[in-house]
Amino acid sequence: MPASGLPVHSSHTLSEILSQPEIWRSSLRELGRNVAFQSALRNAAYRREWLFVGCGSSFYLAEAAAASWTMLTGQRARALPASELLLFPQLALLAGADLQVVIISRSGRTSEAVRVAELLSTKHSLPTLGLTCGENSNLAKACELTIVLSGVDEKSMVMTRSFTSMFLALVHLAAASVSAPDGFSSFEGIAATLSSKIGKWNDCVKSFVTKNSFEDYIYLAQGPLFPIAREAALKITEMSCSYAQPYHTLEFRHGPKSIVAPQTCLTFFLSDSGMQAESEVLLEMKELGGKTIAVCNRASNSIRGACDLLFELEEDGPELMRLALFIVPAQLLGFHTGIKMGFNPDEPKNLSRVVILD
Repeated sequence: MPASGLPVHSSHTLSEILSQPEIWRSSLRELGRNVAFQSALRNAAYRREWLFVGCGSSFYLAEAAAASWTMLTGQRARALPASELLLFPQLALLAGADLQVVIISRSGRTSEAVRVAELLSTKHSLPTLGLTCGENSNLAKACELTIVLSGVDEKSMVMTRSFTSMFLALVHLAAASVSAPDGFSSFEGIAATLSSKIGKWNDCVKSFVTKNSFEDYIYLAQGPLFPIAREAALKITEMSCSYAQPYHTLEFRHGPKSIVAPQTCLTFFLSDSGMQAESEVLLEMKELGGKTIAVCNRASNSIRGACDLLFELEEDGPELMRLALFIVPAQLLGFHTGIKMGFNPDEPKNLSRVVILD
């Protein structure tokens, strides 16, 4: 039994991480029959600019969705934390006639998310699309239209499968809005890929954590993978109370690399398009003495030689369709590190499942 007193096999968090392949399949199939999703898809034809809003993990989800939306559709898309819209709405440039707002909240009860939905609907008369896992939520009442993925919610506090499933729903909406021919089949493919790999990945992460201890965790990525790196850093912080920072991969050379030492764990999310430049940073950090983890689709021999732990996706679908796969090793690292350090990842220190303000 781990030091936390929590038997690993009884953990809600680990069960929810491992359940993602089947959850992805079932939730994406359900979208085909989801009335709100179909309405949102029809409305997308009249929108030219998108604003994605969330808090915490849902904000990083919003950032990833915005980047993916722009790259898939060619439309302008951006993300903001709900708090920014509440405190500094003048910076949000809300006057666009074709602006669609998407507000993300796992529970549908997060105060800032609900207040933003009410503000944008009433004061600014903007169309609001909610995305949540909670049935009959306050968010749904505040939004013009709400997509509910009720089957993906978690019992644990930390967002894992809800993050990836809601992200995939938004990528699916983007792909469908431009009639991407291989969109849905690609999602079926990544679910099958993860199903075949996740058990081995879990064993590899558990072994890596058993053998190593770190003082700092760094997550490095570029482009649409950078918000995934931000979410990855949050997972290790939430579940193990460890200090973690995300950086754009090439920016890490410009000062932050001074912290690299044998007690530094650096995780690289390597993109297809930026592989050569990003892998050069990986090799450099390995030479500086850091422990390196890499997640990529297919690794070169030089990447293999520079990694202490490597996760290859080996997925033939479009790169944007497989972004959700990158976060899974980071979820597992957060969980097993938390267990090793004596924490219960199901009930993270100082956290509540929903932030509700008076």
